Amino acid sequence: MSGRFGAGAARLSGHAALLLGWTPDTFWTATPEELATILTALRAPDGEGVDRGTIDRLMEQDRGG
Repeated sequence: MSGRFGAGAARLSGHAALLLGWTPDTFWTATPEELATILTALRAPDGEGVDRGTIDRLMEQDRGG
């Protein structure tokens, strides 16, 4: 195991512990695809969010003007 791999793996294991509550054993038995799937689910969705002005306009329209 190279120093670069070891340092990167330790960092990722720490992130998994903090973000997901994973123990080191859980991290090491997970596949890369499992970790990527979970981390992708935590990411904010692509696209623009709705600003307060849009919400206000939609609420006003829903009240009938």
